[in-house]
Amino acid sequence: MAKENITIKDIAARAGVSTGTVDRVLHNRPNVSKAALEKVNKALEEMDYRPNMYASALAYNKEYTFYCVLPKHEQEAYWDEIEEGAMACTEFRRDFGSKLKFIYYERFNPPAFTKMVRELFTAKIDGVIIVPATLEQTARFTEKLIERNIPYVLLDSYMPDLKPLSFFGQDSFASGYFAAKMLMLIANKEKEIALMKQTRDGIVGSKQQANRETGFRHYMVDHFPKIKITEVDLPLDEDHKDYDGILEKFFSTHPHVHHCITFNSKAHIVGEFLQKSNRRNVQIMGYDMVAKNEECVRKGSISFLIAQHAYQQGYASVDALFNAIVMKRAVNPVNYMPIEILTKENVDFYRRTAI
Repeated sequence: MAKENITIKDIAARAGVSTGTVDRVLHNRPNVSKAALEKVNKALEEMDYRPNMYASALAYNKEYTFYCVLPKHEQEAYWDEIEEGAMACTEFRRDFGSKLKFIYYERFNPPAFTKMVRELFTAKIDGVIIVPATLEQTARFTEKLIERNIPYVLLDSYMPDLKPLSFFGQDSFASGYFAAKMLMLIANKEKEIALMKQTRDGIVGSKQQANRETGFRHYMVDHFPKIKITEVDLPLDEDHKDYDGILEKFFSTHPHVHHCITFNSKAHIVGEFLQKSNRRNVQIMGYDMVAKNEECVRKGSISFLIAQHAYQQGYASVDALFNAIVMKRAVNPVNYMPIEILTKENVDFYRRTAI
């Protein structure tokens, strides 16, 4: 008999008990004698029974509320695809009563983050997806989740000391190292390259970006120690017209710089400037398949993009909570996304959605 076709009636016949007794054993309900329990368990073992977890979860008809905590962001940003993937998985699991709500926090604003956490804990929470703020802020948040026995998944930046249920994202150091290796395929004859950074008070937006830069610089020190890396700061929250002035000043005073890199999803800021200023001999390399970056790749002002599979990260993070909380299944603790490079020739074939 096929394992998936075994019914309660089959088990009851094998064990010599009623179907009601089998049902109570399978669902850990009381009022089962020791002798009956032993008979049913023996029958289950002999028949190699595997319960239909989906049917069991549906039968409980319970609702589950998950929260996704993200930084505030503009439209058409990397985080939009995280949201799209998370909502798609939630929709796929809708028959199980799972709901997903989004909460946004301001980067570089610890009091606002603390307030957000305080308000979150007034709601019913079954699981949380977190894009970390600083380690200190995030640790205080996750400590409260642990106290309340609420599972959580980390995205974007891996902080192993926080002991999340699971992590989805790239190996940031390896990603930066890889980015340097790819850039040097076309920039190995240069004497200077530019590193475009967006900071506030000298601090980049995430630990992930900092780790990418570390990996990038390690490769450069190991293989191209004589190439100068000049930093250009495009302060966060500046108007784009101010960026144009910063970039015009830099490229006018550094006419020998032909290659740039940035470790966030804003390569299009430089790419669009290069198109407007008609600087066809300069290119930038960046991250994330957002629409504006994609357009710059097609027009040639962005040479390479490294994809993070943001949609899949969002989808997989909800799926991990679902499997752990609803289905009571083990999930992989660390899930590194592939490091893929996109150019004008293959950008149209990039798969955003979950397979």
